Amino acid sequence: MSTHLTNALSLSRLTTPARPHKFVVRKEFLIYFIKSSFRTNIFKCEDFVSTMPIEVCAIGGYTKVGGNSIAVKVDDEVIILDMGLSMENYIHYSEDREDVKSKTYEELVKVEAVPDYSVIKDWKEKVKAIVPGHGHLDHIGAIPFAASLFPKAKIVCTPYTAEVIRTITSDEQIELPNKIISINLNSTYKVSDKITLEFVNITHSIPHASIVTIHTPYGKILYAIDYKLDMHPTLGGKPNLERLEELGEEGVILLIIECLYAQEHRKMPSEAVAKQMLKDVLHGVNSKDKVIVVTTFSSHIARLKSIIEMGQKLNRKIVFLGRSLAKYVEAAQRVGIVDFKNEIELIKHRDKMEKILHKIQKEKGKYLIVCTGHQGEPKAILARMVKKDFDFSLDDGDIVVFSCSVIPVEINKNNRDRLDEALKARNVRLFTDVHVSGHAAREDHRDMIEMVKPKHIIPAHAGATKAEMMRELAMQLGYKNTHILTDGKRIVVK
Repeated sequence: MSTHLTNALSLSRLTTPARPHKFVVRKEFLIYFIKSSFRTNIFKCEDFVSTMPIEVCAIGGYTKVGGNSIAVKVDDEVIILDMGLSMENYIHYSEDREDVKSKTYEELVKVEAVPDYSVIKDWKEKVKAIVPGHGHLDHIGAIPFAASLFPKAKIVCTPYTAEVIRTITSDEQIELPNKIISINLNSTYKVSDKITLEFVNITHSIPHASIVTIHTPYGKILYAIDYKLDMHPTLGGKPNLERLEELGEEGVILLIIECLYAQEHRKMPSEAVAKQMLKDVLHGVNSKDKVIVVTTFSSHIARLKSIIEMGQKLNRKIVFLGRSLAKYVEAAQRVGIVDFKNEIELIKHRDKMEKILHKIQKEKGKYLIVCTGHQGEPKAILARMVKKDFDFSLDDGDIVVFSCSVIPVEINKNNRDRLDEALKARNVRLFTDVHVSGHAAREDHRDMIEMVKPKHIIPAHAGATKAEMMRELAMQLGYKNTHILTDGKRIVVK
């Protein structure tokens, strides 16, 4: 015990009434002890800082895939990372995978389509910012419904992500109280004296994806959901590996990392591979006098760019059909990522679709159609074509390309099975899985962990089985502090 504390306690015994079994330190002597200790360097402020904890609460996407959201508390300030839809439940409820339609938070939380923020009700007044890592609906789709629960929190994200959020809220006439702040990739934003955000460029199947870094006095937190290490991207820059390595050297206290394909012992192939797969199909089959229909993710702007390039080399007129395609493409054009205006005809209203499809029916060999419906959604354009909702039919020898994988949830598998069978019944030429995922596989995760050298790891974006696979990988690399969370669970990291 220090001399200062001994003196303080001795004085307190002389000046306080005796009480059995109690030991009292008077306030003035405790203050004297602390001040004296700082003056004589018995301990310093940084000793307190190094022991301060960061608290994390998993809100969505930890018990099962989807509805991604996690809250990080630094002292008395909270950052919410992602605010996503649980797509399977949302599809059951709305029959739409790639669009957001106006609902209330209360009705969506009842069907478990949005994260349940009651698990952080004691943190509600502390939330300073809502920070999505990119613009996919399982990361931003709940923002129109749930952001207003935290009206003082700013929404801070990269430009394309911000534009998609603005487009969704504008289309659905939803007014948010939250200010949306757009930050360029590889740039920072100061939330408070204690918290600064950094958006490190990474590759994924949507523009302006980032690894969000939270700089705190107690260490850096990296949010690596979703990503892959694509060194040959077909749109946008390469992953900023140099900065990730620097962050690793500076000290990462926590890495929150997706584990969707943690079981796959490979490196995820580049988007350049998907482009070559498309070329092999579109340029490698006889399509004379036949319409070509391609369906893919509306937000996959790099893939859409490749499809346009293939169509142009075939001397085809390129027509984009569908509301969600218009939403994501127009957002990309507004922020200067692409300029498709002179290369495609973009149609989102039914009356105009009727007219163009009637025209295409007479001159099939002149057109390439890109449309919604890659997961077999009953209300999407491709399914409606098959049902002959338009004055247009897919016939013997017409070419239909699914530049996507089937997202492995029951409703998608069933919808796609029905759609594929209907297409086969029409004797079309069907090409499926012309696709490369935008998610990291096990060897990408190995590289990420070794780059950033985290003290703690939290696997995300999958259930317990894949999280255990991530824990196993981390253990192989010598990282023992892997925490498997479920929705609603909290953990302190320090």
